[in-house]
Amino acid sequence: LHVTARGDYFGMNSENIRVDDLTLTGNYVFDGAKNIEIRNSRLVSKDAFWNCENVTVYDSLITGEYLGWNSKNITFINCTIESNQGMCYMENVVIEDGSIINTDLAFEYSTINVTTTTMIDSVKNPISGIIKANGIGEIILDDEGIAASNIIYELNDQMK
Repeated sequence: LHVTARGDYFGMNSENIRVDDLTLTGNYVFDGAKNIEIRNSRLVSKDAFWNCENVTVYDSLITGEYLGWNSKNITFINCTIESNQGMCYMENVVIEDGSIINTDLAFEYSTINVTTTTMIDSVKNPISGIIKANGIGEIILDDEGIAASNIIYELNDQMK
């Protein structure tokens, strides 16, 4: 069953939700949600998945500014992600076999495990983890409190 929804704050503070084949347009979707599973969906939303915990998204498109801030245990598997300043201030962000397009200033103050088939426009001040990508346009490390050695970059099969 395909569902199309429009509206801001869709799924706010919801828990234990499973979604398949959803097209959603609206800002601040799933803000404060917990234990969410989304499959085969398309989400166009500013500030999606803020303040969330235990979210897994499969085979979906997520586009919008500031994706996932202040969340923990967020996993994207085989997803296409487009986000200005996305996935910042997060704990345990996992991206498996994803496409990260038109995304800049990503992963600021986040712990990450990212595998993408694309180039990332820019990454800023990630706390720790690994990024495997076709390349990164710019790596910004302007916080002296963050050790650059806590991030491993694997770009085009070469360690950086």
